[in-house]
Amino acid sequence: MGNREDLMAGAIECLKEKGWSRTTVRDIATAAGVSHAAIGYHFGSREALLLTAFSQAMDDWGKEIQVEMRGAVDPDASPSEQYAASWHAMIDSYGRNRQLWIASIEAFVQSEHHPELRKQLAAAQREGRRGMAAGILGIDEDTLTEADERRIGAVATALNSGVMLQHMLDPENGPTAEEVVDGLLKLVSLVS
Repeated sequence: MGNREDLMAGAIECLKEKGWSRTTVRDIATAAGVSHAAIGYHFGSREALLLTAFSQAMDDWGKEIQVEMRGAVDPDASPSEQYAASWHAMIDSYGRNRQLWIASIEAFVQSEHHPELRKQLAAAQREGRRGMAAGILGIDEDTLTEADERRIGAVATALNSGVMLQHMLDPENGPTAEEVVDGLLKLVSLVS
């Protein structure tokens, strides 16, 4: 690997081990086995590197969870059983990726004081919504309409974030996959 790839790997490792706010330039350089100057040369700043690494880690998580969800879903099951199976995989992933999720929360807080970081996180969030909607619909992202991204992707992302936060704060009492599906069905019946 080259310095750029080493920096990405080191930054992802630091995000998972230390989180966003506690990761320093020195931590990343040490983990990557490169000089501090390499961060500025390849990425411009710590924040730009962390955002790039965070985006890559989230993409990797998305691919991992899609594989798990496909393996967990019985194609002969009912739609609600299939959706519950996908939520089982999602909820299980929260514990395995706890530090990455905490880093995402820290990044959102930091973005309040860094307009460029906020802009980049907003773009990454839109990309995540597209991936979430396409995954739910079982279609390629290139064929997804903007309307489905905004309706399905935004709601699914909000639901995922809320369930994830509950599991981060209180894993023993976070909603189960079945409770998420039952709750959604109940909410739909109330507003239909």
